[in-house]
Amino acid sequence: MRVQAPASRDQRRWTPADGPMPALYLSHGSPALFEDAVWMSELFGWSQALPKPTAILIVSAHWESVPLSLSASGPDTPLVYDFGGFAQRYFQMTYETPDASALAARVAASMPDSEPVHQHASRGLDHGAWVPLKTMYPYGDVPVLQMSLPTHAPARLMDIGGRLRGLREEGVLVVGSGYMTHGVPFLTRDQFVHNVVPSWSADFDAWAADALARGDLDTLMNYRSLAPGVLFAHPTVEHYTPMFVTLGVATDAEAPIRTTIEGYRFGLSKRSFQVS
Repeated sequence: MRVQAPASRDQRRWTPADGPMPALYLSHGSPALFEDAVWMSELFGWSQALPKPTAILIVSAHWESVPLSLSASGPDTPLVYDFGGFAQRYFQMTYETPDASALAARVAASMPDSEPVHQHASRGLDHGAWVPLKTMYPYGDVPVLQMSLPTHAPARLMDIGGRLRGLREEGVLVVGSGYMTHGVPFLTRDQFVHNVVPSWSADFDAWAADALARGDLDTLMNYRSLAPGVLFAHPTVEHYTPMFVTLGVATDAEAPIRTTIEGYRFGLSKRSFQVS
């Protein structure tokens, strides 16, 4: 990664001639991502395939808050070390990004009176935001704002995403950060240590891959009743539902969905995709 990182410093920045930025859904992993050279290379390569955004708005599985809330938007946003059992160096990492107050104002102005927005002045970026972004944009030279998940209702999240659609035309990268399967309580030691993929993880991932390839949003939205292994793949759903903000930001219902990363880590699907 040290060899690759300088490419980010010289990365071409977005201009209006590029057209709207795509919207992303990514599986973010834990701080252990920094020990996975393949996954880091995949995320970094993904960022390099895009123009460098003017700013990033990210919705993470690890911030469920009502009303809809925005993180601290000033420069050098603090980090939230919302994990345990990892090496001390991960608790000392920083990710000092530029001022994102203009983006915060744009997001707040995009929401209707029925979706009030709270500016959380002291809330930093949690690991669902800073871990993947530190990998994708290692120099912290893009303003970053985190937005909370105020609900898990797919239709409402898609509506929120739809109201943010104009940001893409300003070069803003909107990211839903979760994990395509996240049945951590059901992993055996062998599955976790040796990346043995349990059947419920493989079955759910295959179902999601098929629905995404067909652009079948109705199927994806009705995952509770249609997805195989859903009770094991997502015993809680916060790692799945950020995708609906991503899908809502898409230009229209026919926008192509392209898988960019697939495979498994600790037996969990790291499938990630972008929508034009």
